[in-house]
Amino acid sequence: MSPFPRTRAVAALAAAAATAALTLTAPPAQAAALTPKVLVVGMDGLNWAKVVDANAPRLDALAAAGTLGESLLYCNPVANSSSGPGWSTIATGVMPDKHGVKDNTFSGKQYGAYPDFLTRLEQADPAYSTLSILDWAVLHTQGTFGSAIDTRITYNGDANGYAGEDVKVTNDAVNHLRNNDPDAAFVYLGNTDVVAHSVGTGTAYRTAIETQDAQLGRMLDAIAARPTYASEDWLVVVTTDHGHNNPSGGHGGCGVDAERRTFVLAKGTGHAAGLRPVDTRLSDVAGTVFAHLGVAANPAWNLDAKPLNVRATDPFDALNGSLQARSHETGIPATVKGWTHTAPAGWSVDRSAMPSGGVNEWRGWSFTNEEFWSRTQSSQNRENGLRLRGVFAVADSDEFDDRSGGASFDSTLVSPAYPVTAGTVKTLRYVTHYLQEGGQTGDVLVSFNGGANQLVKRYSADARAKAETLTVTVPAGATSMTVKFRYYNASNNWYWVIDDLRVS
Repeated sequence: MSPFPRTRAVAALAAAAATAALTLTAPPAQAAALTPKVLVVGMDGLNWAKVVDANAPRLDALAAAGTLGESLLYCNPVANSSSGPGWSTIATGVMPDKHGVKDNTFSGKQYGAYPDFLTRLEQADPAYSTLSILDWAVLHTQGTFGSAIDTRITYNGDANGYAGEDVKVTNDAVNHLRNNDPDAAFVYLGNTDVVAHSVGTGTAYRTAIETQDAQLGRMLDAIAARPTYASEDWLVVVTTDHGHNNPSGGHGGCGVDAERRTFVLAKGTGHAAGLRPVDTRLSDVAGTVFAHLGVAANPAWNLDAKPLNVRATDPFDALNGSLQARSHETGIPATVKGWTHTAPAGWSVDRSAMPSGGVNEWRGWSFTNEEFWSRTQSSQNRENGLRLRGVFAVADSDEFDDRSGGASFDSTLVSPAYPVTAGTVKTLRYVTHYLQEGGQTGDVLVSFNGGANQLVKRYSADARAKAETLTVTVPAGATSMTVKFRYYNASNNWYWVIDDLRVS
C-alpha cells in the first residue's frame, strides 16, 4: 500500500450524487466521520513506577487523560520475562504458549499462525497503510513485525548504540507521522532497557525515561501538526515488554515486584481519563488497535486479546475493592491486598468439609489476584495462568497445607442459578489453570432445580491456562441450573483456578 491517503471511488461517486440531489428542503449536512488512526510506541524495559518518579510530562499527560492497565508477565517454564516473548505477545495478541517465543533466540516462533497486528491489518484490507520503525533489529529480521508491513525502517541499536539510534527512529517517526499517511504505526525505543541493564534503575535510568518522554512528545506534536489532523481520530498506545529489577536492573525471572511488570496505556476515543482497569493483559495491545480501527477480530485468529477499554464481564472482578491484606501468609508485603473468602453476589463456597487449621487465606475456594497469589511461592506456575484476568477463584491445597492442620482439602465453588429451558443445550465457558498431583480431583458439576449433582467434566491431569468449552443438555422439567466446581481428595498437592464463567 502506498503512503498516500486512501481514496474510495464509491465515496467520490456518492458525494457527487449527493451534490446533484441537493434541494432547498434538504436536511443539514452531517459531519463527516473522522478517520481512525493508531500510533503504538514501545519503550523497552520501562518500569511505570519509575515513570511516575521522573519528569515525564508527555507520559503523565497521556496517563491522566487516558486508560492505564498494568499486569504481570509469565515466567519459566512458559517463557522468560524478556524482550523476545514480550514484544511477540504485544505484536501478535497471543501468549507465549501460542506464539512460541520463549526467549531472545526466537526459537519455536509461530508468526505464520500468529502474525503481528500490522500484518493482520494488511491481510484484512491491503488498503491500510502500515509502518514499523525500530532499532532492536531482530524484531524485523525475526519477523515479529513482518515483511507484509508497507514500510519497515530498521536501525541497529546493538551495533551502534541505542541512544543514538533512538534519535534516528524518532526523526523518521516524526517525518512519517507528519508528512505521510499511516493508518497504523509501531515505533520502538530501546535505550531505557540498555541503561537499566548497564547501571540499574537509578539516575541514569530516570534520564533515559525523560529522553524517551521527549521523543514521544515529538511524535505527538507531529501528529497534531498534520494538515488533516482535524478530520482524524488518533489513538496513542504506549507499552513495554517487561520491567526491571530495582535498583540493580535485569529481568528474565519470576520476580513480581518489578521485572515482570508491564503496562498498556491508551489515550483516545473511548478510553476514559484516569481509568485503571484490573483486567488488562499485555496481549491487549493488538485487540485495542483492531477495535479502534473497526477491524473485527476473527475468532479463527484465536487471540488472547481484548480492547483495553472493554471490561471483562467476570463477576469475580467486582471483588477487587474488597480484597484484604495477608492473614497467615508471611512472604507477602502487608501493603498488598489480594484475597477474600467472600463470594460475589449470587455465588457461594461450601467449606463444610474443610479442616479448621491450615493457611487461612486458602481455606476452601478463595478469591484472589495474580499480584497476591503469585507471591505465595514463586516458580510453581502460579505466574503462568496466562488467560486469567483481574480477580479469580483459587482452590490451593498446596499453600493451605503450609500451616499445621491443613493436610486435607475438600471445597466446592457454587454459581448462581441460571434460567434454562428443557431440551436445550447450555454451553459453559471458563478459564482454568489446573495442576495435578497425586489423588487430587477437580469435578465440574451441574445441578438442575436444586437436585442431584451431575458430573460434566473431571480433571485428573494438568489443564494449564486453558479456555474451556463444555456443553450440557437440559433435561425435561428443568427451569434452573447451577454450576459447581469441587476440588477434593487433595492435601499437599497443587491447585485449581477458575475464572470468567459464562453460561450461554
